[in-house]
Amino acid sequence: MSALESLRRLTPQQRNTVIASYLGWTLDAFDFFILVFVLKYIAEEFHTDVPAVSVAIFLTLAMRALGALVFGLAADHYGRRITLMADVLLYSLFEFLTGFSTGLTMFLVLRALYGIAMGGEWGVGASLVMETVPEENRGIVSGILQAGYPSGYLIASIVFFLLFPVIGWRGMFFVGAVPALLVLYIRRNVEESPAFLKRQAEGRRPFLTVLRENIPLFIWAVLLMTAFNFFSHGTQDIYPTFLETQRNYSSYTVGAIAIVYNIGAICGGLFFGALSQRIGRKKAIVIAALIAVPVAPLWAHAPGPVLLAIGAFLMQFFVQGAWGIVPVHLNELSPDEVRGTFPGFAYQLGNLLASGNATLQAGLAARWDGDYAYALLIVAAVVALIVAALAGFGYEKKDVRFGTEEAEEPHGAVPSA
Repeated sequence: MSALESLRRLTPQQRNTVIASYLGWTLDAFDFFILVFVLKYIAEEFHTDVPAVSVAIFLTLAMRALGALVFGLAADHYGRRITLMADVLLYSLFEFLTGFSTGLTMFLVLRALYGIAMGGEWGVGASLVMETVPEENRGIVSGILQAGYPSGYLIASIVFFLLFPVIGWRGMFFVGAVPALLVLYIRRNVEESPAFLKRQAEGRRPFLTVLRENIPLFIWAVLLMTAFNFFSHGTQDIYPTFLETQRNYSSYTVGAIAIVYNIGAICGGLFFGALSQRIGRKKAIVIAALIAVPVAPLWAHAPGPVLLAIGAFLMQFFVQGAWGIVPVHLNELSPDEVRGTFPGFAYQLGNLLASGNATLQAGLAARWDGDYAYALLIVAAVVALIVAALAGFGYEKKDVRFGTEEAEEPHGAVPSA
């Protein structure tokens, strides 16, 4: 069965759930990536430098782990749907308030609070979707869900390209309040996860009890997500700054290149998500990660904007191609009782461990006389190999049925299904 055919077989309720979770992650990513386009301008207004403002990226990523835990526990206790609604409202509020920052300290505090809210969205939305759609749809739906991340980056690129010269960096954050409207759609069109309702009727054990029984799996998942987050943030967060400062491109050129590479990211997530349904989660991740290595020099060192755009398209096709498998992979590996918490918490702990990436790359570039390209290339190549190794020798439970004894048993390092 083709990916499109399997999507056509979804019920209206299942489609609404996929749409809501995709939009939740899209708009969350949009709010996050607004910042990467305006680091230089915020630094100028607050009379500081880009590394100082890039601490906001560190704080946002670091606080996402706390948000994943808090909102994940809420989702396992109160339900995925109501928790997702509360989360979307909160990240929209903090994004809007960021535009009123009067100095660097206030700006950093608001980005930290935004990070808590952002941290909850992915895990709650992913568990809601994966527990709602049939097993044979999970691969392509995973690609769709994760495509929300580059979709949000793409929207931020378009807004920056079209509106930044008019509304400035503060206006960019005001536009970031729009996701609050998504709550109305969720409230009207999305129902609670069937697997959650079944689990509530049967009862569940505390998160820490289940976690202690799955320590090797959890540690591996955190390490994998650390590498994955270095992979994505190491190829995205400082790239616009590289184009602005080292290549001296205008906001229009930077925005145009960003639009191109985010289209590549969306295509990659959909392609490899669907591919993982055929060849297995591990194999698909390994293939995407390894191909990113020979693409990296074109992405970082191409001599002009056209070739840079081509390199960036290819790089994000494979980076987000690997990422397109993450939602289904972590949810299939998660114990049933804590699926609202386990995938998102592992993901965001990885984010916490990788949260210094932007500051690290900015610092390396400063040490190397402003050579952002070299800092980007080194990080991308190294972490691509680490992602491939951790995924290839890790766990897999492709197409496991949720709510069964099979879903509760942690797998060892086994070949791909």
